[in-house]
Amino acid sequence: MFTLNEKAPDFTLPKITGGEFCFYEDLKSHEEDHWHLIIFFRGSWCPACMNELDQLEKDQGYFNDKKIHLITVTHDEQADLEKMQQEHQFSFPVLNDTNFQFLKDYQVHFHDENAPYEDHGTHGDPAYFLTDAEGRVLYQQRQTSPFGRPAPTELRKIIQYIRSNLKN
Repeated sequence: MFTLNEKAPDFTLPKITGGEFCFYEDLKSHEEDHWHLIIFFRGSWCPACMNELDQLEKDQGYFNDKKIHLITVTHDEQADLEKMQQEHQFSFPVLNDTNFQFLKDYQVHFHDENAPYEDHGTHGDPAYFLTDAEGRVLYQQRQTSPFGRPAPTELRKIIQYIRSNLKN
């Protein structure tokens, strides 16, 4: 498991709108003080996830002003994600972890046939990773269910707290 202040694992995943997204290449394309908030969500079928992503879209101006680049990742059917994108028009990248590699590298909690309870089949649970401009992890949270995740307003507080208390 990686810890705070360690570099996050690199990843390259397909964007649901076409093309690929490479994390460390994207880091290089932003200003020096630009951070990334990477959010793993359960899937387009999850109403709590869709509510959260809609709220993040509404708060996109705040994140842009704070130089936070939002990235979302899931494992879902491509057709379902394309339909989700048509309906919600998210301006941030939505990436599809088709081979569960991000899920494994970032140690996102996983539901499969060995899970202790039934929950919509095979999928990962919500997880959050905030990285600085060099890819170092400043915050991470991994859920084991769809509930208890930080709301976008809480994420804003977390970012403000970290920025104001960050060691040089």
